[in-house]
Amino acid sequence: MHIRSLMLGAAAIAGALATPAQAKQGDVLIRLRGIMVAPNEKSGSILPAFPGEKVSVDNAVTPELDFTYMATDHIGFELIAATTKHSASGRTGTTGSLGKLASTWVLPPTLTAQYHFLPDGKIRPYVGAGVNYTVFYNEKASGALEGAVGDTKVHMSDSFGLAGQAGVDIQLNDRMFLNLDVKYIDIDTTTRLSTTAAGVQKVRVHLDPFVFGVGVGFKL
Repeated sequence: MHIRSLMLGAAAIAGALATPAQAKQGDVLIRLRGIMVAPNEKSGSILPAFPGEKVSVDNAVTPELDFTYMATDHIGFELIAATTKHSASGRTGTTGSLGKLASTWVLPPTLTAQYHFLPDGKIRPYVGAGVNYTVFYNEKASGALEGAVGDTKVHMSDSFGLAGQAGVDIQLNDRMFLNLDVKYIDIDTTTRLSTTAAGVQKVRVHLDPFVFGVGVGFKL
């Protein structure tokens, strides 16, 4: 009888250890993801000198850190921190022949309110919506552009927009989980190119990137 009791106790302890950690009210979740920022850009013309000539923006991959505070078992608030570097290139005509026109670093802190559907489950999907403020910094003209028009100063206006997301947490052990996440962020900017030979040129770009992420998370 004593041996049976010990076996039952050991089984209970093993079961408890195997039980997935649950995202509960008051928990703080930390995720470390690798993300790809893929602009879904729509560009206006480079005006006034190059009507009809537009720009494209490349993808970027970077690590990202985010924090989620669970206000209730189902409602969480996530803040992400990451920065990426992107290049803008001409598509056609004169600017297209130059290729890369400018580069910039992008800092897009995004706050979303999330609804977690199955906080007690091993697989926990969620959706979210929120706001984003994007800062463009360290903007630089390319060597090809400055070789064609002389010294060029680049300025990109900051952006405020909405964001949406969907994702899932998959429990790996009592504290760690795998995370898959995708976001859509509304980012618009006006780029101002102040050049020696061509004067001031402006182009309006709707970047609107998808942000695809995969990583691991921990419950504090």
